[in-house]
Amino acid sequence: MQKILDAILADELGELGSLPVPEHYRAVTVHADETEMFDGLPNAEKDPCKSLHVEDVPTPELGPGEALVAVMASAINYNTVWTSIFEPMSTFGFLRRYGRTSPLAKRHDLPYHIVGSDLAGVVLRTGPGVNAWKAGDEVVAHCLNVELEHPDGHNDTMLDPEQRIWGFETNFGGLAELALIKSNQLMPKPAHLSWEEAASPGLVNSTAYRQLVSRNGADMKQGDVVLIWGASGGLGSYATQFALNGGAIPVCVVSSPEKAAICRKMGAELIIDRSAGTGEGYRFWADEDNQDPKEWKRFGAKIRELTGGEDPDIVFEHPGRETFGASVYAARKGGTIVTCASTSGFMHSYDNRYLWMNLKRIIGSHFANYREAWEANRLIAKGRIHPTLSRVYPLAETGRAASDVHANTHQGKVGVLCLSPEEGLGVRDTEFRARHLDAINRFRGV
Repeated sequence: MQKILDAILADELGELGSLPVPEHYRAVTVHADETEMFDGLPNAEKDPCKSLHVEDVPTPELGPGEALVAVMASAINYNTVWTSIFEPMSTFGFLRRYGRTSPLAKRHDLPYHIVGSDLAGVVLRTGPGVNAWKAGDEVVAHCLNVELEHPDGHNDTMLDPEQRIWGFETNFGGLAELALIKSNQLMPKPAHLSWEEAASPGLVNSTAYRQLVSRNGADMKQGDVVLIWGASGGLGSYATQFALNGGAIPVCVVSSPEKAAICRKMGAELIIDRSAGTGEGYRFWADEDNQDPKEWKRFGAKIRELTGGEDPDIVFEHPGRETFGASVYAARKGGTIVTCASTSGFMHSYDNRYLWMNLKRIIGSHFANYREAWEANRLIAKGRIHPTLSRVYPLAETGRAASDVHANTHQGKVGVLCLSPEEGLGVRDTEFRARHLDAINRFRGV
């Protein structure tokens, strides 16, 4: 592994194809025999530091249409938290089901799961049938694993019955020194970014693009008022950028004055701090079983106060259970609630009168297809959207990084250095970076 790293650091990428592939590599895993370790504990007490292991694993066999990538950096997504705390279910069920689909897929059904749905790195090897990529190419990951053997996937790969999120519903993910990935998941690394900056947008940037910008999502247009929950977080910070970049009007909802300051730093002007004490203190649930419509109305009034009397054309929903009733209420007549993730709970409830009598729509959105991910990555490469990376951990401390995300103590994305020995490496286009450095630094602080 050291020879591979030395070649990358020396910018001798053409030599990588002739170097031997290591038989083992370090990776972050969860273990099948530990899936019950948190049984009976409340969600907040389930600690990823206890379930995530950093250990040597065998290098998997490279199959047709696949690439083996040396991972310089990765990042934490909420799906890594779900995997690490075995909620809402163990991901080993995904691996078993995938393993039954073909002899090649059987490789993924192991007693350990290598996690991670982001990466920036360098191609080491490609399997038979791969023509668009070669050893030495610098890449980032689109984390949709799809077989494309069913007609439903050829209009939108997210509709393919065999689509899976790589590193969550498949094995050999990106929180590791090596990763196994399909060639149609690879995209060019933005040349002006460091490894850790380039690794951080992948999943959340593409998810926000489909959810907000794509015709498969809310199809945002100029002038739309967009209510964005968690606007300073990993997903919401990209939604805020897309709204600002696309001529929409974001109304950013955050949970602390510090996160409100982050949104202002991004360029947003309309901000609601819903925290108690210093903020508005909205309590959408009167108790565990009942929501409080008066709080919905108070929230809606605040939005109209900020917008000059306008309700949101689009509500960018991802907290789920905690906020969904308020989201349905707040959207304008004929408006759209576009939803994914549900990090506060999957079982949503709302007053259907506000939906049906006001002709509102709820759209489910899940990750992105290759075209959408490519466009989202292109906007990063063009310097129109910027990584929102707040903190970077070494691979050995991935458990702590995942705990930050689980406890919601982070802003933007939390990165992880895999093979890269330090931050700031991997920048190829220094001139372009210099032109965008103010924005990069501003968003890097997010």
